[in-house]
Amino acid sequence: MINAQDIKNGTCIRMDGRLYFCVEFLHVKPGKGNTFMRTKLKDVVDGRVLERRFNIGEKLEDVRVERRPFQYLYADGGDDIFMNNETFEQIPISKDLVTGAAFMKEGDTVEVVSDASTETVLYAEMPIKTVLRLHTPNPVSKATQLPTPSSPPLLKQVLKSACPFSSTKVTCLK
Repeated sequence: MINAQDIKNGTCIRMDGRLYFCVEFLHVKPGKGNTFMRTKLKDVVDGRVLERRFNIGEKLEDVRVERRPFQYLYADGGDDIFMNNETFEQIPISKDLVTGAAFMKEGDTVEVVSDASTETVLYAEMPIKTVLRLHTPNPVSKATQLPTPSSPPLLKQVLKSACPFSSTKVTCLK
């Protein structure tokens, strides 16, 4: 149990049977009345943000979370298989729990956040920066007089975007 004044950014609390991370907090001391904490809490499961006020003496149930690096191995149906870099244990994590799953490639290291008491995975985060390979399509030959105005380059992760006509190249995007 923690006091309301101990809430900081990144603190995880259990409230109404759900887990919340503190995104923003403000210690408010009005001219009249008691001091209180104004917080913005993000739901771990669905990502909704709610604003909540806590009186300073109020007790809250804190949750100990662990952040560990895991390496992405491969996709298996609706799950992604990750390996713990410390123990080499392999665990499946649902694609819904991985932020940036569309940009993930084999060998990427992600940070997995789990509840320390129950060992359940709360979510997994991709790093902010990643390197992707962009394959641009073949150029139109000179015999063909009708080049396409834009042809879609393909990322290895099956994302498509439109780009102007260009030669065949492999470019690394960061």
